Parts: sequence; structure tokens; C-alpha cells
Amino acid sequence: MPKETTSAEKAARAAEKKRLRNKSIRSETKTHLTHVEKLIENKDIESAKQAAVVSISTLDRAAKKGAIHPNAASRRKSRLMKKVNKAAIAQANPTESGKMPRARRPKS
Repeated sequence: MPKETTSAEKAARAAEKKRLRNKSIRSETKTHLTHVEKLIENKDIESAKQAAVVSISTLDRAAKKGAIHPNAASRRKSRLMKKVNKAAIAQANPTESGKMPRARRPKS
């Protein structure tokens, strides 16, 4: 509960409005991300690529509005594109199954 001052009450009202706005924005971004992941699971790579573009713009908008941290948005975009690209490689080369080559250690 806010203190008994008018400025504290106003700040509490503003914080509640921001919380509700941010909640819906974060929910929207999560929905888009899960949609892309389901498309990847169903091996629908072309649709996943198109949905990834939409989800990336949603993440950028959320970061711009302050609902999520810009670094968090960047990290999520990176991980999303990594999944999409891995699935595309797996679809192109079924024998590879989307595995990345192992890094070789130099012999000493």
C-alpha cells in the first residue's frame, strides 16, 4: 500500500498501469516465440522463418517500450534465429540432423 501522500498514491496508480501494459506486451512476445517453436517442431521451416520475422519485430517493440530489457530482446532474437537456422540445416541435410561440427582442439 502506498503512503498517505498524494504523490505516492499517484505513483502507485502509474506503476499499476505500466505493469498491466508491460504484462500484455510480454505475453504477446511469448506467444509469438512459442508459435515459431511449434512450427519448427512440425518441420514447417518456411512458415517458421516468416513467423520469426514477426516475433523479432514484436521483441524490438517490447524493448523500445521498456517492457523487456534491450539485451534480453537481443538474446531472445539470437536464440530464436539459432533454432530456425538449425532446423533449416536439419531439413536440408537429413543425415546431419542439424548438429554443428565439433570444435577441434589444437594438438600440443
